Amino acid sequence: MRIAIATDAWAPQVNGVVRTLQAVTAELGAMGHDVCVIAPDQFLTVPCPSYPEIRLALTTQAGVGRRIAEFGAEAIHIAIEGPIGLAARRHCLGRRLAFTTAYHTQFPDYVAERTGMPAEWFWHYIRWFHAPSAAVLASTPSVEAILERRGVGPVQRWGRGVDLALFRPDRAAHPAFAALPRPIQLYVGRVAVEKNIEAFLACDTPGTKVVVGDGPARAALSRDYPEVRFLGALHGEELASAYAGADVFVFPSRTDTFGLVMIEALACGAPVAAYPVTGPVDILDPSSAAMDDDLATAIGRALACDRGAAAAYGATFGWRRSAEQFLGALVPQGEGRRQLAA
Repeated sequence: MRIAIATDAWAPQVNGVVRTLQAVTAELGAMGHDVCVIAPDQFLTVPCPSYPEIRLALTTQAGVGRRIAEFGAEAIHIAIEGPIGLAARRHCLGRRLAFTTAYHTQFPDYVAERTGMPAEWFWHYIRWFHAPSAAVLASTPSVEAILERRGVGPVQRWGRGVDLALFRPDRAAHPAFAALPRPIQLYVGRVAVEKNIEAFLACDTPGTKVVVGDGPARAALSRDYPEVRFLGALHGEELASAYAGADVFVFPSRTDTFGLVMIEALACGAPVAAYPVTGPVDILDPSSAAMDDDLATAIGRALACDRGAAAAYGATFGWRRSAEQFLGALVPQGEGRRQLAA
């Protein structure tokens, strides 16, 4: 099948959405499908207000539509509710082409956090954007419930996976950890206000806190917490060695829809500490993680978890199953036209 994916999140951005799309695209290719990714690197871009590391494409319905048409897409997926997603949506609606969408990010909560405006205002946009979709893909039961409660759907499940060849427990610890006081408590991800990292850094726990990642909040946090080690963004084997060298992985976000970094950490043998909120409650297993409304308590309990159990549980997440779920939700254009005409 020839599958077009329109996305506003793509390399060089570093986040769970990009890793998910890259991994699933690779799996689809290995399964014999032809995938065309329409992404910001194909257009002129401008920095996103308040988050310049993210570039927004300057494009039109014609620019995106031409790529979809020239590729001869038999199925179309719109991944993000941004400029490219909007252009792809307009193209599909104008030509009565069926498409699927996905809800990757708690967009209303993030925008509300950055602007101070009510999240409900942005849910109007989310409902409007996804209304014509043949299926809205969601990563967990909790996200499905949120979308259904907000009037977004129909919803189908699309889980996540781990590159088990890269993220594994036999990795040597990152060399930066060698002289650090234990236990090492690790955060990996965007360093931004919506990730609630300060709740982790403010915890009164022994050992060393390490932050891997970059983002607009890094300068302020490194100034306010000089005892914390900020290593910047790591990739590939360096990232895997950071997970493997940590005594506990801390996930302080209260707004993520999934939290891909949690299962990467588990696959490397690092138990996880988190709040009992959407994402962690759907993913984590008591044998290898601890959740508590007091994050310091969760960290202490997670440190007692068995690393072997963490690695075994992390190894149950594979990208092939995720790609199969994605493929099963797609609507081929012949079938999609029949649905639109009904």
